[in-house]
Amino acid sequence: EHDDANRALMGSNMQRQAVPLLKPEKPLVGTGMEMRVARDSGQVIMSKIDGVVTSVTGDKIIVTNEDGEKFDHSLIKFHRSNQGTCINQRPIVDKGTTVQTGDVLADGSSTDNGELALGQNVLVAFMTWEGYNFEDAIILSSRLIKEDKFTSVHIEKHEVEARDTKLGPEEITRDIPNIGEDSLRNLDEEGIIRVGAEVSNRDILVGKITPKGETELSAEEKLLRAIFGEKARDVKDSSLYVPHGQGGKVIDVKILDRNNGDDLSPGVNKLVRVWIAHTRKITEGDKMAGRHGNKGVIAKILPEEDMPFLPDGTPVDIILNPIGVPSRMNLGQVLETHLG
Repeated sequence: EHDDANRALMGSNMQRQAVPLLKPEKPLVGTGMEMRVARDSGQVIMSKIDGVVTSVTGDKIIVTNEDGEKFDHSLIKFHRSNQGTCINQRPIVDKGTTVQTGDVLADGSSTDNGELALGQNVLVAFMTWEGYNFEDAIILSSRLIKEDKFTSVHIEKHEVEARDTKLGPEEITRDIPNIGEDSLRNLDEEGIIRVGAEVSNRDILVGKITPKGETELSAEEKLLRAIFGEKARDVKDSSLYVPHGQGGKVIDVKILDRNNGDDLSPGVNKLVRVWIAHTRKITEGDKMAGRHGNKGVIAKILPEEDMPFLPDGTPVDIILNPIGVPSRMNLGQVLETHLG
């Protein structure tokens, strides 16, 4: 109501792009539509019947009606979505809770208690601080990082295929040339990473060898083969490694094999997919935005003790530039801080 139309449009467009957080928090200052939006998004799980919750686990909620019929509600756990973000549903009911048809049983990735929750409630100061919030930049308190306020889970998918080559088939194996036992410690006997393993930069995910032609032999290898005969196997390491700068925890592995009747593209004998999840904390250079088109890039993260504080000594969480308000005519952001 108090925002300029252009800024309101920016605000709604940026809410579409919000990254799902690890701990969603419903807004203190809402519009009254949060419940409707969350239900219509299909992200939350609603009860199919009237009844009592008889079992709650991490991935399933069972509701029993008066006649003793059980209805299962399955939850999605850490599923990869667009741009590597993560869909994860968490139960919000306890065993023994009485529910009506349409009651929310589990939250989705951007909902809190069945309400839309795209961000966090933080204490905002509109002031300048040594020029660090020049040109819409934002200053954050380290408390938000410490308490994982703006932390999100991301899932990356990696895959490798064993093909038929002119020199023979590629092989997925643990027996890789010139690789020490230390690098193979997280692989199973087939050479595929275990679910639950922590991996980091340049770790092996799937061991794979490719037959190597005579043409590729260097002078030293030719000499070795002349001395030791045919013993040295002509294979090269073509394993799947964790890409540079990535890492995390392996949460799922799928193996598709032509011998098991799986439908693979021509020339491919085996396909292995590995999903790796990792958490990302908010950091300098990330974009943050309010609901009024008030967007900016984080310029500095300050220790809590350096943040400005209220008369009672409470340090603020975030410092925005006051010059970003008058010319853009999005006064909603100021009124929101008054109400919150």
